[in-house]
Amino acid sequence: MSDTHWRPVASREAVFCRSEMQREIREFFRERGVLEVETPLLAQAGVTDRHVHNATVQIQPSGSATPLTRYLQTSPEYAMKRLLAAGFGDCFQLARVVRDDELSRRHNPEFTLLEWYRIGFDDQQLMAELSELLVHLLDAPAATYMSYREAFKLALGVDPIDASQEAIAIALNKHEIDASIAGQDRDTLLQLAMSFVVEPSFDPDLPTFVYNFPASQAALARVNEEDPGTAHRFELYYRGLELANGFWELTDAVQQRQRFERDNEARLADGMSAQLIDENLLSALSAGLPDCAGVAVGVDRLLMIKLGLDNIADVLTFPFDSA
Repeated sequence: MSDTHWRPVASREAVFCRSEMQREIREFFRERGVLEVETPLLAQAGVTDRHVHNATVQIQPSGSATPLTRYLQTSPEYAMKRLLAAGFGDCFQLARVVRDDELSRRHNPEFTLLEWYRIGFDDQQLMAELSELLVHLLDAPAATYMSYREAFKLALGVDPIDASQEAIAIALNKHEIDASIAGQDRDTLLQLAMSFVVEPSFDPDLPTFVYNFPASQAALARVNEEDPGTAHRFELYYRGLELANGFWELTDAVQQRQRFERDNEARLADGMSAQLIDENLLSALSAGLPDCAGVAVGVDRLLMIKLGLDNIADVLTFPFDSA
């Protein structure tokens, strides 16, 4: 190991920029009357989503006969929804989160999420507020908006909701992408197409919102009543990066439990273990989650754009390999 391995990777300029950006974020929400909150990193349950993986730790408090498993949170979402159900009102958080996922120029297992919830907002209103934040933080141009269907039709020439899986695979093969690596799973095939064909087709100089994702990819969002094959989920892309993921939130505890159970069925079918369902979240939904929309934004990626960097390690003091 090099004798300079102890040194931070991020420059002092990057660290200063992070501090300033967090200050600006806090001012943005303070002006709008949105409360800053803090929730635990460790919880009794993780997520059931088979594409998002919790890291776990063993904790043995004094007096405990056996170690207790706790889940490092991939997002503060579940805890923040418990606050919403308890009447805390609009809230935001700058949270450290951990995902047992890939390590790359765009991914670090530990990172910072900005997450916020607005009571009475739908997904369209929340996209508008996120666009305002992007202008405020990055001096970004006005965003462009397109539905998931539109994005796929323009880039791939197929309707992602109604087309057969075979038709989507054929379209991918025409782009010299081996669709067989997705196996028999339609959503994995669509995510492959989004990553390698659709997303790269966006103008990198324009923030691009994609909304009305397939309902099967939106376990925490309410279904679009005008188009039941889709749900009120959106993502934001800019400068070649996926920056945000948001929902007009599902508030029905019975439906949410059913979706978590379907997630676990899919996990088992993939040879993965089922995950604990967060009963605290479901109890909060049963008590009454107000009508709201929420979004999570990658702060480290915002910094990458602000500083013109293409490696997430350059905005982290001590990324995974040197932590």
